[in-house]
This record gives sequence, structure tokens and C-alpha cells, in this order.
Amino acid sequence: MRLLIALVTAASPATAWEFTPSPICTLTHSNAIAEITITYDANLPEYTLTMTLTDGTWPSAATFGMRFEGGNQIAIGTDRHMTDGPTLTVRDSGFGNVLDGLQFNETAAATAGDLTITADLSDAADRVAAFRQCPAPATS
Repeated sequence: MRLLIALVTAASPATAWEFTPSPICTLTHSNAIAEITITYDANLPEYTLTMTLTDGTWPSAATFGMRFEGGNQIAIGTDRHMTDGPTLTVRDSGFGNVLDGLQFNETAAATAGDLTITADLSDAADRVAAFRQCPAPATS
């Protein structure tokens, strides 16, 4: 494996998972290596996962996958991701497996090609639960 980046290590403390309900529902986690952002826009309705590396670029890869380890192990993948230099983005109308993985596990590993980044999920559960309660789209 050419490159393995650990988002959470003893040498680089992580920022806690954070949730904000406006202007759109947003869940974030970052440290010196990367920032992970998940949004839900009820007006579309659409979820977006964005992972932006602090240094380096995501490789061009046919698939992107996430593996969640802990109490409810899940492995998911897609070929509908996009990369643009340091940023990898996935959009979908459903993110149930991603949210389950974040909420009910201890670590997450995201892989595209030969690049894998990991994230600590030890403080994510409450924020993911709040994120799941995002408001429904306004109706007239």
C-alpha cells in the first residue's frame, strides 16, 4: 500500500464530531490530516459526504469504500464518487448505512485506490443521532 493516513493518532489530536442544524444539517470531524463533512439538504433531498485532505490528493479510483469497525461492523462501497485534488465527494438520496456506521462503531476507514484514511468515532454517536433528526423539507 503506497499511502496510509491515520486521521486520529497520538501525535495529532482530533477535533470532536460536531453537528449544526443550519443553514443545512451538517456533521463534521477534522484534524491536521483531513476534514470530513456530511450534509443533508432537505430541499433536494440529498446527502453529501466530503473528505478533504490537508495535504495531498485523492487518487483516481474506480470505487470508493468505507469500513466501519466496532459494535456494528459494516463495509460499503460506491462507484459514484468524484475526486477533485484533495477532495472526495459522494452524493446520494440515502445515507442510512453511512449513518449507522458512524453512530454504532468505534472507527471508520475510507479507501479510494491505495489511499486509506481512518477516523475515530468514539464521540460521534450523539451527534449522528441529532443529525438523523434533521427537519423534513418544507411543504406548502
